[in-house]
Amino acid sequence: MAVDNQLLEEIKVLSLFPTDSLQEGLKIHSNASDEAINAAQRLFSKGIISQEDGGYLTDLGVELANHTHHLLSALAE
Repeated sequence: MAVDNQLLEEIKVLSLFPTDSLQEGLKIHSNASDEAINAAQRLFSKGIISQEDGGYLTDLGVELANHTHHLLSALAE
């Protein structure tokens, strides 16, 4: 599977969500980059986040965010 720019932007947005507390969400403001706004909308349409502009992680989103954080942490070492 190739990582295109859209997928990379979705991973970037997903990595911004905190995974240590399910009570914390994320807001993508209207002055964010078009790429981030569009990535959040795609994540919402895939059922990964609760709102088009962020919100909270869904159950699937929690699982994916945890994997994303682990992957990024391992690659950063």
